[in-house]
Amino acid sequence: MRTAGERPVRPRIVVVGAGFAGHQAARTLLRRLGDDADVVVVNPTDHFLYLPLLPEVAAGTLEPRRIAVSLAATLPGAQLVLGKVDAVDVREKRVGWVDPEGRRGETGYDWLVLAAGSVTRLLPVPGIAEYAHGFRGIAEALYVRDHVTRQIELAAVTDDAAERAARCTFVVVGAGYTGTEVAAQGALLTAALVRQHRSLHGQPIRWILLDRAPRVLPGLDERLSRTAHRVLVERGVEVRVGESVEASEVDAVRLTTGERVDTRTLVWCVGVRPDPLVAGLGLPTDHGRLVVDPYLAVPDCPDVVACGDAAAVPDLTRPGHIAAMTAQHAVRQGRLAGHNVAASLGHGRRRRYRHHDLGFLVELGGRKAAANPLGVPLSGIAAAAVTRSYHLLSLPGNRLRIAADWMLNAVLRQQTVQLGLVRGAAVPLESARRSSRLVAANNARSATGT
Repeated sequence: MRTAGERPVRPRIVVVGAGFAGHQAARTLLRRLGDDADVVVVNPTDHFLYLPLLPEVAAGTLEPRRIAVSLAATLPGAQLVLGKVDAVDVREKRVGWVDPEGRRGETGYDWLVLAAGSVTRLLPVPGIAEYAHGFRGIAEALYVRDHVTRQIELAAVTDDAAERAARCTFVVVGAGYTGTEVAAQGALLTAALVRQHRSLHGQPIRWILLDRAPRVLPGLDERLSRTAHRVLVERGVEVRVGESVEASEVDAVRLTTGERVDTRTLVWCVGVRPDPLVAGLGLPTDHGRLVVDPYLAVPDCPDVVACGDAAAVPDLTRPGHIAAMTAQHAVRQGRLAGHNVAASLGHGRRRRYRHHDLGFLVELGGRKAAANPLGVPLSGIAAAAVTRSYHLLSLPGNRLRIAADWMLNAVLRQQTVQLGLVRGAAVPLESARRSSRLVAANNARSATGT
């Protein structure tokens, strides 16, 4: 790659991250600039991950590759670099990363698009890092699916009633989008599993959804919350608002109410925080997110723009607020970031970010969903149809494969087998690093058969 001292033939634009914001930024740049610039995309994986459908991967209704869309196929013309960016020097205009095999790399840039996204948010709760399962990527979703399947299968063969009850108890912390969908989809998965094991007929299967907030989906319209709550209760999920986990052990959790719940499964869906890269930049932040102006430009860094979860983008529709960390905002901010960088290179005029929410969608599995497109509240089959249509339109690829999976699931029995992912080590909850504590905890799990 060119060093900072070389004079580029064409401007080099480096896009950090290929999530919702980064992928849209790169697509926009390629479309608007063509061969007039070199677009470099640095991302830890070779695909764009469509996160909203991750709970369906965990439930076994979608194959993992369906929601992993190839960057090479959708960003033709871009230079793709596999690596996790861990260093940005805005003065020297250089970006450094570590590739999947631990080797370092770096490059200079003329323009930088920071779309590093977010990582799992941990709270200082004893035992969470050691014993909880994260839910932020394909590996974690597949691990959760294997783990849940194993618990049901082990419960089916034990003669110990207390052990059976613990293995048939699943705790999800966080009743936002992800946690609500994991609990709703998980209840369907365990119901399918139990039907295959005669010894478990009549055995209570407990799914417990916890959140300190006063209701599920606390940031959304109350009508969506009521719909989701009703579906959860119909599936037997215990929805406990105003409660959370105070501590976790290898075979139990202690709730903030003081209650001890024996379980071998704790799924952590509390939320996300900006990628740690943001904190290391030495630039102003707001709630941990990089401060930008309405054009997505970073103050005092005229050749840097930021978008998505990593950026505190002013919400011009709500003066004094910043845009929420949602895919809806990230997609539009990414598109605008690409447009504004292209405009700075003489292709069009810069625009400010202004977006009114178009509504929200919550996929609850089966024929159930909650949605309010353009403010119109929907539930049941109508909401499910709108939700799935929206997902198909939003996906940058694999639409026919996903639609085919949905149709097959409607007429065929759900596949419920382990893939052999649960062994001595688990997928780490904290995606930034594997800690020695986690390895020790997983060894303890392995020793107890969990």
